[in-house]
Amino acid sequence: MRGESRVERTTRLSIGLALVPVLALTVGIPFANRVEPRIAGLPFLLAYIVIWILLTPAFLFAIYRSEHRA
Repeated sequence: MRGESRVERTTRLSIGLALVPVLALTVGIPFANRVEPRIAGLPFLLAYIVIWILLTPAFLFAIYRSEHRA
């Protein structure tokens, strides 16, 4: 990692950030598969999915900012 350029670091960061929501919505579902507790009246699994759907643009924005830094 010593001779790594800024572009390579940014690419690794981008891939890592992009994988977080993907893994949360694929690998995390079996672990969040519960009805109780209810969050805002929604079963936990549905609330978990909605929260990750709403958080995904924040991760994409972080990727955009890391790649387009001045």
